[in-house]
Amino acid sequence: MPDALYQRYLHALKLYQDHRAACTTCTNSSRCREGDRLWAAFTRSQDAYLERQRSQRGQPNSR
Repeated sequence: MPDALYQRYLHALKLYQDHRAACTTCTNSSRCREGDRLWAAFTRSQDAYLERQRSQRGQPNSR
């Protein structure tokens, strides 16, 4: 079964990428309000996933 946190992280990235592809306002250095909201959701999901990965590193059978 796929990791739910990882799936949420990838889904948030996909939503941002889809928005970015269609938005004429967003750039690499500046985002529209919706782009900023989607980017923030992605970074929160990514941070949560990576933090859990770090906390599990070196802990056998932590799942």
